[in-house]
Amino acid sequence: MFRRMGLVLFLLTLGIGPLRAQDKPTVLVHSFTVASGVKFPYDMTELQKRAVDELKSKNATQFDVVTAAEGVTTKLYILDGEVLEWHKGNTAERMLIAMGSVAGRENAKIHFWLSDKDGKKVYEHTDVIRQGFMQNGHEKSIGTLLHPFAEKISERLKEAKLGPESAPSQ
Repeated sequence: MFRRMGLVLFLLTLGIGPLRAQDKPTVLVHSFTVASGVKFPYDMTELQKRAVDELKSKNATQFDVVTAAEGVTTKLYILDGEVLEWHKGNTAERMLIAMGSVAGRENAKIHFWLSDKDGKKVYEHTDVIRQGFMQNGHEKSIGTLLHPFAEKISERLKEAKLGPESAPSQ
């Protein structure tokens, strides 16, 4: 009798697991654009890849993350964004005047939003990202803003509450 009950419970668990996984929405991450007149010297594809990795790492329980919508069967949200401003920063100012604080650090103002499949914005946010404190590491294709860019988006999308138990907030 216990074997039958155990088998029934096991089969029920197998059947319910995929149903719960389907409740988790999917976020399609597009590459950000740059506002007209703004010089932004970095590869947007690299920033997109890093954002996808960060979202998968830190937001996996809330939603799935993809860069192409093929085969997505769950509720789909599209993440788009734009770099509104970029300031190169100044190492001498950062090191001598500000002792590594905000002054002199490379920074950018970004605006990003989530839309549903019909194009209706369900969440949007504008933020300033800054080079990490006392970090001078610079990579030609992505600069010093790679990690702050991905981290900021990941943290802000937690506020969107995309999980199956809650609706997105404005």
